[in-house]
Amino acid sequence: MWYYVPMKKTGTAHKIYNYIAIFDPAEEGGFNVSFPAFPGCVTFGKTFEEAKGKAREVLGLWLEELFARRERIPMRKSRPIIDEVEVTVRTR
Repeated sequence: MWYYVPMKKTGTAHKIYNYIAIFDPAEEGGFNVSFPAFPGCVTFGKTFEEAKGKAREVLGLWLEELFARRERIPMRKSRPIIDEVEVTVRTR
């Protein structure tokens, strides 16, 4: 999903993109962040707030690079459903 935001002062336009980010608690503390739509686009933060800020930064840089190379920007068509699944496993 994206939004078109015209910038009046400079005559340029900006788009605001939203992508799913996965914040995975790291064993050593903090959070590893990855983006399913952009394999290889990853970052880390010592706190959730720091991880979220770094995620914005790295994703912005990633998208700017794609624009500079005139590559296709993936557009999200649906939101994933994330849930837990409980199973019972016989262990002998």
